[in-house]
Amino acid sequence: MIKNLINANLLDASSEGVDIHIIKRYDRIESDEPFITENLAVLLIRSGNVIIKLQELIQNLSARDLIVIPKDSICTIFEVREKLQLYLITFSSEFAVKNCLKQELVDSFYFFIRKEPLKASLEEKEYQVLSLIYKLVHYINLEAKRTDIDEELYRISLNLFLYELKLIYAKYSSDTAISFTRKENLVIQFLTVLSIHYKKQHHAKFYAGALFITSKYLNKVVKEVTGSSVKALIIEAIISEAKILLEDTQNTFAEIAEEMEFASVSIFSIFFKKHTSYSPSEYRAIFIDRYKNR
Repeated sequence: MIKNLINANLLDASSEGVDIHIIKRYDRIESDEPFITENLAVLLIRSGNVIIKLQELIQNLSARDLIVIPKDSICTIFEVREKLQLYLITFSSEFAVKNCLKQELVDSFYFFIRKEPLKASLEEKEYQVLSLIYKLVHYINLEAKRTDIDEELYRISLNLFLYELKLIYAKYSSDTAISFTRKENLVIQFLTVLSIHYKKQHHAKFYAGALFITSKYLNKVVKEVTGSSVKALIIEAIISEAKILLEDTQNTFAEIAEEMEFASVSIFSIFFKKHTSYSPSEYRAIFIDRYKNR
């Protein structure tokens, strides 16, 4: 079961790139054969015990244990004891890049490029907070399958999960040497600069200059580590912010264009429609209509 859930095709999930499960009864059907994890998985044990081998390390997990399982890990489920109950959330690489562009969440990208598993035995309060967030995300995920749920609510709940995970990560990895390759460090630096300047700086040349490298080299490294080009990430950050601004109906189109450093409303409208298939007015109208019908 764990293997199938971790390796599910997340393009089929209700929210593309992420899926979540609350397993109240674990019926083991997989063999002891090792498998390669195709997504990043974050597993939190509610009760019971499971022994997992990740890479070359044996992980004995019991109640309140949290483990971050990196993508492309060699994983083996060895033994399940007692009544195993757990929370499991999985993320694709595409989701990671798309949702870690905000300044307060850019550190969360560490999870998605980290090669070693991270295990933490949580204190009771930490466990209760994280389990409540799991339940919130799970509930919203179920609603998304039934209705046209507010994307902003889903985005907030997932960001809340990533933020809490970041706090736990900072606490429990403080005594562990965190090492990244030169290319991974460069991508983290790029995402950090992007999260600060994307409203005003729309071209790769600025970010390459800030990092003292060529645009060609920056794009090569970013593409290699994230699977997306520098241009695509800049556009993603701009469009994501533009949607948030458009959803606040007090913002005029002229104010949004100015805040996002577009020369005119017309240029902003052309850019937005090119990358979303909607004009700013169409997107706002759809948002207002959805809000009224909730």
